[in-house]
Amino acid sequence: MNATARDIARFRLHWSGCSDRGKVRSNNEDSFVGLRFNRQELERLGKEGQAALQTADFVFAVSDGMGGAQAGEFASRIAVEKVPQILPKGFRPEFEHPEANSAGVLLQALFQEIHKALVYLGQSYEECRGMETTLSLCWFAPGLLHFAHVGDSRIYYLPANGGIRQLTEDDTHVGWLHRQGKINEREARTHPRRNVLQKALGGGNQFVDPQIGSVAYTVGDRFLLCSDGLVEGLYDAHLLDLIGAVGAGATQEGLGQRLVEASVAASGRDNTTALVIEVRGV
Repeated sequence: MNATARDIARFRLHWSGCSDRGKVRSNNEDSFVGLRFNRQELERLGKEGQAALQTADFVFAVSDGMGGAQAGEFASRIAVEKVPQILPKGFRPEFEHPEANSAGVLLQALFQEIHKALVYLGQSYEECRGMETTLSLCWFAPGLLHFAHVGDSRIYYLPANGGIRQLTEDDTHVGWLHRQGKINEREARTHPRRNVLQKALGGGNQFVDPQIGSVAYTVGDRFLLCSDGLVEGLYDAHLLDLIGAVGAGATQEGLGQRLVEASVAASGRDNTTALVIEVRGV
């Protein structure tokens, strides 16, 4: 059931994010961002915080770059820096739902803009040649979350009534095999080609076709955005245990860091990023 205007006036978002280079990589090619915006202002959010949904929309995104030298780090940073330049144009008046179609058009334009910027830089500068990035993004409008995704970073939905569901589809052949039931979760996570992307922003990809969707949210719902490094060390059941342990009324502080630390302790072979958002009542 969609939330009413009165419900939304009492909603607050709590968020917690963290990123770590892991045990092996010399630099961190992951980036994440949180933004609060309306018609008058745009605010960059810190790694931890909370704020009301009544007078502003919120955007959270995770990006995992790839490329030689520092190009991957540069690519992921470009992706998250483009977000505040475009999405605030889609803000709607208080309590008005952005229609899924119009939100989808704006998100498609955002991903196209990022893709063009990365391709241009890759063609113009030798040190940027071939750089590409994933991008998984959540836009919290009144009562409705719009999401868009390319690559193998992930968005998970943990509804208030329990369980965990991956909203995004990994743009890999291994991800397709898993979705088709041809391999199980353990086999997918240990497959030698699990990190070979079929789709990304930038690089040699001619076209961009992001996965776009929407889901209604209510008090107690939680969302996790993460790079593939997080799920190298944590299975879905582990994510549910760690995030579910927060529960209604418990502290959200440091949850992103606890997830990242748990994953790095179990694996740490890749850069690792987690960003958890919980919908709370006042």
